[in-house]
Amino acid sequence: MGKKHSLAALGGSVLLLGILLTVMLHHLLENPFYDQLGAYTMEEEGFRAMAFGEGNLEAMAALAEENGVSVGEVCCAFMTEAEYDLTGEKPERITFHRWDSLKKSMTERKPVEFAKLAKVYEAILSDAVCFPIPAGDSGGSGNYGYGDSWGAERTYGGERRHEGTDLMDGGNGRGFFPVVSVSDGVVEHVGWLELGGWRIGIRAPGGTYFYYAHLDSYDHEFAVGEEIRAGELLGFMGDSGYSKVPGTVGNFAVHLHFGIYLRTDHYEELAVDPYWILRFLEDKKVKYAY
Repeated sequence: MGKKHSLAALGGSVLLLGILLTVMLHHLLENPFYDQLGAYTMEEEGFRAMAFGEGNLEAMAALAEENGVSVGEVCCAFMTEAEYDLTGEKPERITFHRWDSLKKSMTERKPVEFAKLAKVYEAILSDAVCFPIPAGDSGGSGNYGYGDSWGAERTYGGERRHEGTDLMDGGNGRGFFPVVSVSDGVVEHVGWLELGGWRIGIRAPGGTYFYYAHLDSYDHEFAVGEEIRAGELLGFMGDSGYSKVPGTVGNFAVHLHFGIYLRTDHYEELAVDPYWILRFLEDKKVKYAY
């Protein structure tokens, strides 16, 4: 009798354990953010794509400002719930009630990971305050365009992925478009680079690194360590680069390559897609006479 009761108890325990594991697995599948908020979330492809979607970043920034909460926490909650892709979301669904519920759930389960990722979103969106091409105040601003070319194939210097957004000149010619800093910061790199031509890299206060490449010329002779203000003129759009010889031009169409890089646990510079951030900054242009 004792053995039968022991076997029955064991069988019941196994059954109970099986039910518990099934419930936990179902919970994880129904709540994918638990997988997304991993120890090295920032290095995942989904995160790097910065797929905020049409109008959603504006809605999240407005929600944060209106309610006095962190825009980083707002972005973290909605982006991780959507597995880093909000392109199918509608701005009207970005509500305080929904965010508050998501945040409470996430911070209860993974407070350290949530805080870490929210801090990264906060840094990017706090650092970037204006569009890199200013609005003209003398009768127009010329023609330019850009699309989401993140991950597109590049072959110069070996096969690689495009890690930035190209803002293309619409026929105005090299040296026409002024390029301004999107952020406050400090010059970290400047001068000729084989791939980037005349380039300048600025480290913003929150730690984000903004990269401007293929310039035709600089506003002045910048020095490493020089302090920069958001909206300050850096130089003019060009087509320099793809050569070891400083000053080489003409190897591609005139454009500004704009990059955003983060420091992570594993990378000194980890690129993220600037496209939707640029879309967000479009109505935040400084004025420049041209």
